Parts: sequence; structure tokens; C-alpha cells
Amino acid sequence: MIVITNPFAIKNETAILHALLEEGLALLHIRKPDFSKLEMAKYIHQIKLEFRANLVLHHYHELAEDLGITKIHFSEKERKNTQDFSSGFSKSYTYKSTSTHSIEDFNSLENDFNYAFLSPVFKSISKENYQPETNLFEALKLRTNYQTKVIALGGIDAENIKKTLENGFDNAALLGTIWNNENPLKQFKLCQQIVLSHLQSQV
Repeated sequence: MIVITNPFAIKNETAILHALLEEGLALLHIRKPDFSKLEMAKYIHQIKLEFRANLVLHHYHELAEDLGITKIHFSEKERKNTQDFSSGFSKSYTYKSTSTHSIEDFNSLENDFNYAFLSPVFKSISKENYQPETNLFEALKLRTNYQTKVIALGGIDAENIKKTLENGFDNAALLGTIWNNENPLKQFKLCQQIVLSHLQSQV
């Protein structure tokens, strides 16, 4: 399971993050687009050292090594900026993810990425007026890239996460359904159980 941090501050956020990680959250994407480099470093220092292996850094990649983070995420814009992505720095990280918004874009990825978000699958919970322009379930039938895992993003919640996995996505990323919920941990555990049940049924 993947959870992306809310872009804005949440009450008791660090405590919630620790609870999610202690409950088995595999990957926590740190996405705070308005943070300065100093604010980002302070935010990450509040997260227990034992969970650094679970963190994926979206911004200020140059902080990763000093903070003990081994996973980084490239936005679509960063990935398409050849100079940024082709740098020796990006090549030094063996665990990388990125964002895509069409099956053509996803299929064109090289083997540089472990997984990629494909969005939006459903109408976004956290972003107003952000909804799919194409049916990504239909689009996935045209998938040719099986080296990179495809992760559903956008409007994923407990009501539709099973449908998402049944229609070809390898996993899902949660954002609005976690941070817009009165009980983020309870909502995470509900989604987690659905995913685990689905995976067990595939064995």
C-alpha cells in the first residue's frame, strides 16, 4: 500500500504517520510542494529513523542521502526534463517512481522506474474539478510495459479499491480518502485489508 502525505498540514500529522507506518504502510510518499528545503528536512526529522526505508521523497532530492532516504519520486515534468533525470544523481538511486497521466506515457517509460502512478482513475477526493478524461480501466488493456508496476491514483477509497485491482492495476495510492477522513488509521486499515484479501485470492 502507498499513502501520499497531504500537501497541507494536518493536526497530529506526525503521530498519524507513525500509526500508519506501524500498521504496515509500505511506502509513504512525502509530497509537500510548498515546503522550503529547511521545512522539508525538519518534517522528515520528525519521523522515526526506523521508518526511513519506507519514505519516498518528492522534492529536494538532494536531501535524500543525508536523511537516509533511498527512494525518490520524479514528477512528470522532472522526468521529461532530460537534463534533470539523466543526471548522475538520479542514476545513483536504484528505487525510483514517477507520475503518468495516460497509458501511452506509462508504456513509454524506460526500465528506470520501479513503479509509476497512473491518474486520475476516479474523480479526485482531494482536488476540486480533477477527474478522468478517459477510462483508465479500458486504457490499461493497451498496456505493453510490464517492467514497471502501475499504481492507481485519484479518487481511490474503500468502495472502489477492489474494482481498481480487479481491472489491472498492480496497487493503489491513497491520499484524499486518508486525510479527509475523521479516522485516517481506520480508513487505511480498511483499504489495506481489501488489498490483502485481493492478493491472497490471486495466489
